[in-house]
This record gives sequence, structure tokens and C-alpha cells, in this order.
Amino acid sequence: MAARAEKKAILTIENVDKKFPHVHAVKNLSLKIYEGEFVALLGPNGAGKTTLLEMIEGLQFPDSGRISIDGYEYHDNERKIRSLMGLAFQETRFPEKIKVGEAMQLFGAFYGIGGSRLKEILELVSLTEKKDAYVNTLSGGQRQRLALGIAVIQKPRVLLLDEPTTGLDPHARREIWHILADLKRGGSTLLLTTHYMEEAEELCERIVVMFRGKILADGALSELLEQHASHEIIEFKLSKSAAAQAAAHLQKLKRVSYFNYNPDEAKGVMHVDDAAQILPDFLRRVGKTNLESFAARPLTLDDLFIKMTGRHLDG
Repeated sequence: MAARAEKKAILTIENVDKKFPHVHAVKNLSLKIYEGEFVALLGPNGAGKTTLLEMIEGLQFPDSGRISIDGYEYHDNERKIRSLMGLAFQETRFPEKIKVGEAMQLFGAFYGIGGSRLKEILELVSLTEKKDAYVNTLSGGQRQRLALGIAVIQKPRVLLLDEPTTGLDPHARREIWHILADLKRGGSTLLLTTHYMEEAEELCERIVVMFRGKILADGALSELLEQHASHEIIEFKLSKSAAAQAAAHLQKLKRVSYFNYNPDEAKGVMHVDDAAQILPDFLRRVGKTNLESFAARPLTLDDLFIKMTGRHLDG
């Protein structure tokens, strides 16, 4: 928190509320993102992420509250704000008969940018050799790299990426990660929505969990794991012949912060402070002959998300 206090807030959201006829999408939400931060905005479908992003982008407007980017608000500074933002989405459509270099020149012209900057961007996204290729011949990963390059042509103060690697294979996804890592070293600010926990952990030093229009948690991953959950996970599977009785005994274990059991599969998961300490009592209650499998591992962001929302990120 102290490090954030020394930085300038580039994106400020204050008491923003947004309702639609059948849903209260964003509920009195406040959030600040500081210069140079890479922030992951996580939440299941219906959490309100898309509505929030659309308000930041100026596609929707809050019913109440305010949003400012570098101190500017949309009602009288829309053109200035758009010059400060770069946007890339899950899928970007380009004209079929346009070449990579032509696409870069077209979007660069919107900002009066050309020449060396366009060459720099092509190198950044590793598309220099594809400069004369038609966009419709590119792979999915190459098209996303082109979209990302276009998003940063004008050196935006803040970059908004909405699930930019969804549908890409692992290699293409990591290519995008490498580009974003280069941008981070250059001082860029990023707000990223993603359904990949690994992506959030890899790229972002700050995690914001959104659910039902509100922010449930906000902080570094290590802070969230410390504040909101225990340190280890125990996963187990019981013999179905004695599963119900054994599971009932396990629910009485002490020093368990979270317990979930699926009777159909006879599988369960527990969040604990120390798996080694709880193991003797666990085995006594379940009985060794009733235990088909057992594993202990460190807590992950995915575990934390399920505990807080009761849902998987892509659920």
C-alpha cells in the first residue's frame, strides 16, 4: 500500500453504480489503478466486469459516480481520454483485404503516427516479416499480436485488455505475455480481464476479484492468500462404501477454514493452515481403509477464487 501511495492514480473509479432493467451490474464500486501497475480484474460471467470496462472505455455511462483517466472525465474531455487509452479485446476484426503494414498505417494515421514508430511496433509484436501479408492469412495468435500492437501505437497511458488470449494455444498465449512484459518494463499501466488464473499470476502484481457488481478482494496475490484463506489445500477421495460416514466425521475437524464435499464423486477439498499437523486427526476420522487418495499442496489463486465466490472463474 505504501508503494501505491507514492504513485499517481492513472484510473480513478469513485462510487460508480450501473443498473439495467433486470440486473444491478455495478454496485457503488470504487477502484484506483496507479501508474505502472498491471492489474488483473477477475470474476465469473455476470460479475459486472464487462459493464465496468465499457464504462471505463466510454461505451456506457454510470448512473451515478465518476470515472476519470489521468484526471480527465468523459463529459468534457472524451477526445483527450481516448488518446490516453489503448484497447484490445478477445477478438479484433480487420478488413479481409488489408495487409499487416497497411493496418498499422491506417490506425497510426488516426494519431498522426507513422514511420519509425510503426516499425518499432512491428518489431515489438514480432510481425516485421509479416508486414506484407494479408491479415486474413495470419494465425489467431498473430492477429492478436497485431491487435495489441495497434492498441499501443500512440503509447497510451493505460492499456485495457479484455480476455486477449482466450482461444489461443499455450504458445501463442505466452507470446502475448512476452509482449506485455516488455510493455511493463517500459512503464505501461494495464487493466486485464482474463479467465486464465495462470495469466493473472504471471502478468499482474495486483489482483481485483469482482462478484455480483462488487469488489470482494483487492491486493497482491500473496496478500490475498494471507488475508482470505489458509495456506494449504488437502484434496481427498473416499471409498464409496463408507463415504457418507467418513465425510461426516471429517466435517468436525478443527483448524479447517473451508470444507467442500461432493457425495456423488466421494471427493472433497479442505483449506488448512498446516496439512502435516492435521493429517493424524484426518486419518483417524476417515480410517485408512476408507481413503482412496490423498494430496496436499499450496493454495493457489484458483482455490482462493472458488472459496470467495463458490464458482470457477469461467463459470
